[in-house]
Amino acid sequence: MKILVAVKRAIDYNVKARPKSDGSGVELANVKMSMNPFDEIAVEEAIRIQEAGIAAEIVAVSVGPKQCQETLRTAMAMGADRGILVETDEEVQPLAVAKILKALVEKEAPGIILLGKQAIDDDSNQTGQMLAALLKWGQATFACGVEFAGEELKVNREVDGGTQSISVKLPAIITVDLRLNEPRYVKLPNIMKAKKKQLDIFSPAELEVDITPRLKLIKAEEPPVRVGGVTVADVDELVDKLRNEAKVI
Repeated sequence: MKILVAVKRAIDYNVKARPKSDGSGVELANVKMSMNPFDEIAVEEAIRIQEAGIAAEIVAVSVGPKQCQETLRTAMAMGADRGILVETDEEVQPLAVAKILKALVEKEAPGIILLGKQAIDDDSNQTGQMLAALLKWGQATFACGVEFAGEELKVNREVDGGTQSISVKLPAIITVDLRLNEPRYVKLPNIMKAKKKQLDIFSPAELEVDITPRLKLIKAEEPPVRVGGVTVADVDELVDKLRNEAKVI
């Protein structure tokens, strides 16, 4: 069985994102970029499935500019066997990514597709679900546990107030949550080996996918600064402030 893992190049999670001065988007110049943390968990899970002898090959896929090759090399250093970059400098929204992945699924014929539940830059949480709809495959979102049972996957998924256990028939799409695993540390020898692994590059046009944006960004701005709290002497003062100042009761 083959596993396809989608990985996104995003602003490093340790960096505070800031809007451009004109509000046209997020400032990316001279900003550290890295693999989306949820996608890193997806890569780790794919490697563990392969190490268990269930999968024969892991293919990492990314969509974006030439610099995404670095993200794919990281995935290959972790353990992915080869990479595919769909290179474009244009904005690529979730539906376009889902269509690109669908085109690659038709070329690669994987048994499982793994991807992060969302990217930490846009927080869309849409690509996996859209891809499942396009392929008409079963899906399990927010996965925090994955277990193979014959031709099915038993998946524990994060829900409000706890977890839910479901079964999904293969082929399937899994979007992963934070508690699924802890990604391994990439060692220097593996980084060097990753440079020699196969990396194929396509364009959206070669895959016959239209990536024209369907959503328009009106403005990007910092969230309002939170006002500091106050200390009250007793319940009566608290109620008075809630009624007369905050006007919430």
